[in-house]
Amino acid sequence: MMVLLAGPAFLAAAIGAVVAVVAVLAAALPGRPEDWRRLLVRRAAWLAATWAAAVYLWGAFGVAASESAFGDGADSVPAPACRDDDIPPETAAGLSHHRASYLPLAFDCVRGDGSVYTSDPYYGVANRTAPALAGCAALLATGAGCASGRRLRRAAPAAPGRPRP
Repeated sequence: MMVLLAGPAFLAAAIGAVVAVVAVLAAALPGRPEDWRRLLVRRAAWLAATWAAAVYLWGAFGVAASESAFGDGADSVPAPACRDDDIPPETAAGLSHHRASYLPLAFDCVRGDGSVYTSDPYYGVANRTAPALAGCAALLATGAGCASGRRLRRAAPAAPGRPRP
């Protein structure tokens, strides 16, 4: 079921990232709107958020696909991801089972002696990149909100008898 959801979700996040890139370029290039600085930061926040979603969903799709391939037809046990061409035969010898995780992303192969190896090093990259991009998005969104609030305070008229801040 996760494979059916992760693929379209990744596609939507990737399309959102492309739209966000175009929006950032539109705010940064000549002919931009008057309040382009705040708009640029806000659009950059959206870009970072959509890329974070795309990176995570791409990894989730990989885990779901590996999990789906296990036990599905002939030559599917142990998991095909644990016996991939990139994994040396001596490393894959003695497989007993696998462990799949979506938070953090992982598809680990377990040998009979208890040792574990990952089926794909990309999961480690995705586990570091997605939260970093999400953190950047949060910081950019906070910065855009602070800049917007400061601009509104400056534009507000002063009350009669009170000096402007």
